[in-house]
Amino acid sequence: MAGEITETGELYSPYVGLVYMFNLIVGTGALTMPKAFATAGWLVSLVLLVFLGLMSFMTTTFVVEAMAAANAQLRWKRMESHKEEDSDDSSTASDSDVLTQESYERAEKRPILSVQRRAPPNLFEITDRVEMGQMASMFFNKVGVNLFYFCIIIYLYGDLAIYAAAVPLSLMQVTCASSNDSCGVEADTKYNDTDLCWGPLRRVDAYHIYLAVFTLLLGPFTFFDVQKTKYLQILTSLMRWIAFAIMIVLALVRIGKGQGEGRPPLADFSGVRNLFGVCVYSFMCQHSLPSLITPVSSKRHLTRLVFLDYTLILAFYGLLSFTAIFCFRGDSLMDMYTLNFARCDAVSLAAVRFFLGLFPVFTISTNFPIIAVTLRNNWKTLFHREGGTYPWVVDRVVFPTITLVPPVLVAFCTHDLESLVGITGAYAGTGIQYVIPAFLVYLCRKDTELAFGYGTVNKHRSPFHHTFWVGFVLLWAFSCFFFVTANIVLSETKL
Repeated sequence: MAGEITETGELYSPYVGLVYMFNLIVGTGALTMPKAFATAGWLVSLVLLVFLGLMSFMTTTFVVEAMAAANAQLRWKRMESHKEEDSDDSSTASDSDVLTQESYERAEKRPILSVQRRAPPNLFEITDRVEMGQMASMFFNKVGVNLFYFCIIIYLYGDLAIYAAAVPLSLMQVTCASSNDSCGVEADTKYNDTDLCWGPLRRVDAYHIYLAVFTLLLGPFTFFDVQKTKYLQILTSLMRWIAFAIMIVLALVRIGKGQGEGRPPLADFSGVRNLFGVCVYSFMCQHSLPSLITPVSSKRHLTRLVFLDYTLILAFYGLLSFTAIFCFRGDSLMDMYTLNFARCDAVSLAAVRFFLGLFPVFTISTNFPIIAVTLRNNWKTLFHREGGTYPWVVDRVVFPTITLVPPVLVAFCTHDLESLVGITGAYAGTGIQYVIPAFLVYLCRKDTELAFGYGTVNKHRSPFHHTFWVGFVLLWAFSCFFFVTANIVLSETKL
């Protein structure tokens, strides 16, 4: 989440970009969606999923438009600096060059709009990778930039807490179930954290042991610079799609044989709060769009491709969640959907049971260090002052420590993944997915008018270019914020 311009990177085709975007959006949030669907009811869940998908698509087009505007401003500044250099060179020109210089001066005296109309038609082409932090610095004031980084940091903390809880939870469920039952979790078996796991050790003790091991193994990476290699990304993506395909096929087979146990309600509004957060979290991609969109070789039909991507993701989320809620009873669906397949009646082959049960361990463990380093770098950027450097202790000890400790403490206190995902999505997710893109596109449009004149058309302008849509997104975001907060307060009051 660096707040600076970086190189475009290796170019790839629009359809490869479509696949990358699909992989980016469909992640951990998808595994918590089935339980949220079962809790809120299938009709309410379907309507909210489609609506939030459309809202996410809208703000994605906002970010793309802001990226194009940022590229235009950077390109225009480069053109102006070249003109200044040419002007300096021409001061020593010969008499034969004077006419050319006078012609240039006459052009400079024309109205600004006519000059802009003579600008290259590809002024708004997205060729420089301008990250969200850099766009915030270009279009927001100082307070807005600080709020942007605060929102990103809170979201990344939520991400790390979810990851830190998901891995130990999966390990606890698989190993404790295997030690108590050779076949895994049975359909009617309900375990509590205080139940025994191995000998005198309780399940919650096993969870805390796994959390400690996870922290000791992956925590040190926070103190160094790491990045996800291309081949590791391919491997984790392959494992993820094998796991999703297996779960969908197994659920369909059980339903086809008449063994489906799920009888989901039509609507249960008490579950809407968590469902909202889970859906927002599951559509999150706006913060990574610059690194995803910029390398696309041809952006001529970019909006259509993004819409196609969202349509496919909606279909996938619907297929995964509906097969889950009609295959398993609502009260038996686990926070991490993969754990429902650690049952003999769900999967007869032990290797498949262990693969699905431990699948989050492999994929999340590779992502945790990357997210941690990103969060650490955002802390550095937030407190950085021009020309200043951090002392070694602050740079190498303090920032990594404040990055690692809070999410581990949260994971130590709770492993309720549905609530962690719901709260992260409902608060920080709302800021990143709705509020920041809306303000970015509104302010970049104003800056574009000031810089290039009224009537200049951004070739990557969002289809939702009327100001009404910006206001609608902001109104929806703040309404959701107050709804979720009120729902939490009322729920706690009842308890």
